[in-house]
Amino acid sequence: MSSNELKGFSQRVSDQLFGHILPFWCGPALDHEQGGWMGWLSNDLKPDRTQPKGLIVNSRILWAFSAVHQARPDALFKQMAGRAFDFVMNHFWDAQLGGAFWRLDDTGRVLDDSKKIYGQAFYIYALAEYHRAFGVPVALARAIDLFELIERHAHDWKHSGYLEVRQRNWSEADADARLSDKDMNEKKSMNNHLHLLEAYTNLYRVWKDQRVEQRLRELIALFEQRILDPRTLHLHHFFNEQWQVRSDTYTFGHDIEGTWLLCEAAEVLGDAALLKRVQAVALRMAEVTLREGIDADGALRYEGKGGKIIDAGKECWPQAEAVIGFLNAFQLSGDEKYLNASLRAWDFIENHLVDRVHGEWFWRITPEGRVDPTLPKVSEWKGPYHGSRACLETLHRLRAISAGKEQH
Repeated sequence: MSSNELKGFSQRVSDQLFGHILPFWCGPALDHEQGGWMGWLSNDLKPDRTQPKGLIVNSRILWAFSAVHQARPDALFKQMAGRAFDFVMNHFWDAQLGGAFWRLDDTGRVLDDSKKIYGQAFYIYALAEYHRAFGVPVALARAIDLFELIERHAHDWKHSGYLEVRQRNWSEADADARLSDKDMNEKKSMNNHLHLLEAYTNLYRVWKDQRVEQRLRELIALFEQRILDPRTLHLHHFFNEQWQVRSDTYTFGHDIEGTWLLCEAAEVLGDAALLKRVQAVALRMAEVTLREGIDADGALRYEGKGGKIIDAGKECWPQAEAVIGFLNAFQLSGDEKYLNASLRAWDFIENHLVDRVHGEWFWRITPEGRVDPTLPKVSEWKGPYHGSRACLETLHRLRAISAGKEQH
């Protein structure tokens, strides 16, 4: 790929982020009645105020505007990040018992007071990013408080790793541990550990505490030894407390997302030997994702089992992760097939997922190639995180690739 082609790729990504994704979250997605952002909007922007406001999407909005402001400082992005910070601090935080509530109703009343660790992880991830962007001590202090709570109540000292959910008072939860209807009701999951890895990586950037370092090393080791199937190079999904595998499917989006998040964690730790080992594993995983998961149109299909595709749908977030993950694989290997795979995933996003009428991206393209009309534009799971992060990571990595070409 020539320097001009790399510049063209960068320009398209920048135009998408600043001309399409962010205007949606600064405009139609705002909740002018109840504050914060809408909990649910259909593809044509019709609200449903019976739907909840979730911890995940609000934390992700906070992360997105904080990260974007660092890339391109702007008064509007700062205002939006401040709005998101106020909302998660004042509405989701449990002032009595610590930690963040999982779900609120449209007016801000608590609907689900459980402490799902996946949600706490995103709260840390967002608070650390807000502190990185704006140097707000209270954001870092709350992130540290949350780290202490998770470590005290959800870390499994006997078998390592983290349990999925605690009750409001952080005691053991008998209730359903699932994040959504798609999940299995098991004690441990890949998804929880992937996003704790991501959160603790970001926390370690701003708070070089030895315990965060220890936990990051533990999480990387768990991915290497427990979560990654050494035979297939896919990530297992669900486990019991003793780390016995309870699931038999894999999602290509999580596989490719895991490749670069593991590399990022090892890089932040500054351990050259660990980084080299993790990068080698990541490259092998990316090779499998490219070989098994990509369709003829360049898009990443959703789910596999036993070497077969069991869900050929193309959701927006796996395409976003494919753009980053394959770029990362190109940076590690120099093999142009990964750079081309990244660009083809981006082509699919632009050609099929971008909603040029109402803004943002559609959630899912069906195996038949149509927009899935049953899935909303905004929900407790659908926010600006994967898309904006893919753009920011891609711009950063393309700059590094272009600089490397110029040096040669």
